[in-house]
Amino acid sequence: MFGIPGKAPVTLTPAAVRQITRLMERDRCEGLRVGVKKGGCAGMEYTMEPAIEPEANDEVVEQDGARVLVAPMAQMFLFGTEIDYQTSLLESGFKFRNPNVVDACGCGESIRFRDVEELAKEGPAG
Repeated sequence: MFGIPGKAPVTLTPAAVRQITRLMERDRCEGLRVGVKKGGCAGMEYTMEPAIEPEANDEVVEQDGARVLVAPMAQMFLFGTEIDYQTSLLESGFKFRNPNVVDACGCGESIRFRDVEELAKEGPAG
């Protein structure tokens, strides 16, 4: 799909690897499917769900036993993203450091990307 041969569209921090591996074991799944959908105050939201098996055109990223499947429609928006897992006193969850995001809402749950046409012209980040 949209990528550079030999370069993973997303990378995982060690904390994300540990959490994804835990979820894979707990849910007995093949990995975590990551995508984007319309929603939230800024226009788009990340999605994550257990994946039983890769779907056609998923980009599969494997790192130290953790497996992330990037949905085809999300690959352009997620290219160059680092996925982290953070725990604090108030919350814990996955955090996305995405170079394609131009705006985010105050709560951090939704994001806005550069225009699709702009992303397509530039090609993958990085």
